[in-house]
Parts: sequence; structure tokens; C-alpha cells
Amino acid sequence: MQSQSSTSAGGSRPDLDQKPSSLAATVFISILVGALIYMAYSLHQDIGPFAAGESTWLPYILLGAALLIALGFEFVNGFHDTANAVATVIYTNSMKAPTAVVWSGFWNFLGVLFSSGLVAFGIIALLPVELILQVGTASGFAMVFALLLAAIIWNLGTWFLGLPASSSHTLIGSIIGVGVGNALIHGRSATAGIDWAQVQKVGLSLFISPLFGFVFAALLLLLAKKLLAKRPELFHAPKDGQPPPLWVRSLLIFTCTGVSFAHGSNDGQKGMGLIMLILVGTLPMVYGLNHAIPSKDVAQFAAITQATSQELRQTVGNAPIPANSRLVLSDYVRSNKLNEQVVPALADTMSQIARQAQAEPDLQRWDDKVVGNIRNDMYLAAETVKRLEKQNPEFAPEPLKENLQDFRRDVDRATKFIPTWVKVMVAIALGLGTMVGWKRIVITVGEKIGKTELSYGQGATAELVAMSTIAAADGLGLPVSTTQVLSSGVAGTMVANKSGLQKSTVRSLALAWLLTLPASMLLSGLLFWLFNSLFA
Repeated sequence: MQSQSSTSAGGSRPDLDQKPSSLAATVFISILVGALIYMAYSLHQDIGPFAAGESTWLPYILLGAALLIALGFEFVNGFHDTANAVATVIYTNSMKAPTAVVWSGFWNFLGVLFSSGLVAFGIIALLPVELILQVGTASGFAMVFALLLAAIIWNLGTWFLGLPASSSHTLIGSIIGVGVGNALIHGRSATAGIDWAQVQKVGLSLFISPLFGFVFAALLLLLAKKLLAKRPELFHAPKDGQPPPLWVRSLLIFTCTGVSFAHGSNDGQKGMGLIMLILVGTLPMVYGLNHAIPSKDVAQFAAITQATSQELRQTVGNAPIPANSRLVLSDYVRSNKLNEQVVPALADTMSQIARQAQAEPDLQRWDDKVVGNIRNDMYLAAETVKRLEKQNPEFAPEPLKENLQDFRRDVDRATKFIPTWVKVMVAIALGLGTMVGWKRIVITVGEKIGKTELSYGQGATAELVAMSTIAAADGLGLPVSTTQVLSSGVAGTMVANKSGLQKSTVRSLALAWLLTLPASMLLSGLLFWLFNSLFA
């Protein structure tokens, strides 16, 4: 390990020990307290019209605990991943450390607020079907608490060791662990009940993104060195306290801003998805369906759904309707095993949804039992359509196929929504989290990956590739690891610059990368078993 005073022969460590002023601490605490008051007020406003007759405080206690843990995960995610954005601007003397972390926190905040929501519901799709359908039960809460606590514990452990491990990797491992634990508890194979196609898609993005970061950061640095051959000082360690030229400094601050915004947009959605799962399970009457949809649109949805149901019935002739259509669809979505009952069950489920929507187009008048049942039916029907189209694209003729796609789009509109206050709370949690605890991993990224201090050119190219990769993944609805992309990008620039890598750090990073998935799986599976035994 390098000394506290220097990181290379060419420069010295930037000042990372500045303490926040009393004013800054007061503002931080005020924002935190104000955010909690805002959350309580928003919940009160949402619940108010539906709270009549509630006889127990237990759902609200569970809701409060689950929300605080979910926001705690985002807070830890913030300070765990801050180094991805600020290490380069700090170590190239482009920004002072306190300024950099506040700047990064602000843009993380904005990134969450302007996120698309695609990643949020992509994460939920990894969860076991039966637990999604029963998220308000004891097993559902055991799932939520287990996966969030497992992710927090692993993130804190790797942060304490100064290892920039992946928060995304950790959360996905926790989700898989809960799925495996749930299958084993119910006497099924460990691989049952998990959407492995979705896991493969997410896992592939997590695997490819750091390789992409390494290769493209190295290539971009080589290109920059060729184009800027007359400016060799850009590719050497900065002199003590000397900032880069204005245009390079502007580029570094721009990439810091972009990575912060992209990190908030991508990572913040994971917390939003889990919070929506908690809200739907605890307060289905309030958050089960999107009450902003006007009655005329609900009536139109009912008519189209009923017509589509009849068209589906015609494709299977006189096949009998199953006695329990929901069970048939649940088994199909869980196992992906298609049988002759699936399409009749789908038609029957869609008909039930349509009848309820035709009987009462105003969603706010549905009671909590109806909302819970219809939401589950919508989820099962939409997932069944998606899997049927993937398994057998020719199962429906063209007009019916278009109607089924319209049905899925309308179901997404009714069920995949995020209230403004949820976005704001996640944005605040992630933004405030970036401002604390950042020093450990900043030192790793800035000093311990390569054998020399980051040059201006290395910082700019690594951040530029990280920003572009994360933004592209966000647009595609894929959860990628900001940590892995940036760390591998820095490593790629070190190799391209012939600076050399610190083998001990690279080994530790690789070990953390390899262990994160199995460790978080094991931890969440054990916690799920424990919570399920205690409360289910």
C-alpha cells in the first residue's frame, strides 16, 4: 500500500480529510428529516381516502420498516458507489473532494428523478412468481426483508474493505438467493421458480459491461494519445495540486456529472422497483393499480380485453376452461412448461379482468380484495402472453397478436407506475448517500488499481466510457454495474498507458466480483429461511 502522503513520484494525494462544516452538517440533517416528513405526508395523503375502517396498525408498521430498509439500501448504494464518479476529478485536481461529492450527489438526485422506470420493473421480474403474487403475506415480507438486508450487509462489508464491488450484482444475487430458498422450502428443485431467461439477460449485461469498459477505455486512451501527441503532459501524473488545462478540466467535470446522472438513473430504479413491491403488498387498495387512468380508458380496455379473450377461445376450439385458471397460469409462468390448458386459462383470466372493468370503470371504487385479485390476474396474463410469444411466436394470428400486445401495454400502464414521492425519496436517499463514506473506495480507484497516479487523459477516457455505457444500458432497461464499468475502465487505461496494474488490488477486485453473486445468494437465502420460519 502506498503512503498517506504520496501516490506516485509525480504527485501527492489530494486532500481527502476535510471535515464538513457545521453548516453543511445542519443542511444534511435538515434534508434528511424533511425527506422523512415529506414521505409520511405523502403516504397520509395517498392512504387518506381509503383508510376508513382500518383496525390495526400492523400493516403500517411493516410498511414503515420495509420502506426505511429499502431507502437504507439506496443510501448505502450511494456512498458505496460515489467513487465511480468522483475519484477521477479528485485525483486529477479538477475538483476539491467536498465539492465533488456534493456535485455528484446533486446529479445522482436528478438522475433518479428523470429515470425511465424500465430497470425498476426489470428487477422485479427476477423475483419468484408466487412471492410476487403474495407479497403482502408473511412470506412476501420475508422475501423483501431478506434480499434488502443481504444486499446492505454485503455492500457494507465490501465498502469497509475498500473494494468497489457491484451493488447491482449484489441485489441480483440476493433476489436469486430468495428464489432458490423459496423453492427449497417448498420441496422443489433449487432452479424452480426463477425466471432464468431474465437472469441470463441481466447476468450477461453485468458480465459484458466491465469487459466493454476495459477495452473501450484502453482504445479511447490510445486514440487520445495519438491525436494529442503534442500534449504528453495530459498522459502523465498531475503535479502536486495542479489542475488540468481548462478544456480537459471541463471534460472531466462533464464526465463526472454524466456518470453521476447515469448512476442515479440506473441504480436508483432498483430501489424504486422494490419500494413499489412493498407498497403494492402492504396497501394494494392504494398502490395496486394506477388511479390516474380515467374511467373512459378503463372501459375501452375492458372492451378490447373481452374481444381478445373471445379470439383466444376461438384458437383452441372446444377446449374446456380449467377449474382454476390462475393456478394454471401460475404454474406455467413459474415452470415455462406449456400444456393444452394454458391458452384456455389465459382467455378465461382475461375475460374475468374485462368483466370487472366493465362493471366498474372507476378504479378508485374497487375494494382492496378486488384490486389485489385483478392486479395478480393482470400480471399473470401479461407474463403468460410474453412467454407464449417467446416460446411459440406463431400461436396467434396477426390481428390477435396486435390485440395481445395492446393488452400488455395497457396492463403495464395500470400496474407499472411510480408515484412522484417514491422517486423523490429514492433520489434523496441516493443523493445524500453519495456525500458520506466515500473515501475508502475513492482511494482504491484513485491509487490502488494502477501503479501510477491517474493522469488527466486516463480519468477523462475512463469516465467517458463509463458514462456512455451506463446511459445506454439505462435506455435498454438493463441493470449494469457502475462500479465494475468504471474500475475496469481505469484498469484498461493503465494497461494502455503502460502504467502497470497493482496485482494485489486486481486480485481483490476479481475475487469480490466472483464472490458477490454466490455470497449474496447464500446470505439472502439463509435470511429468507430464517424470516420465513419466524413469521410465516
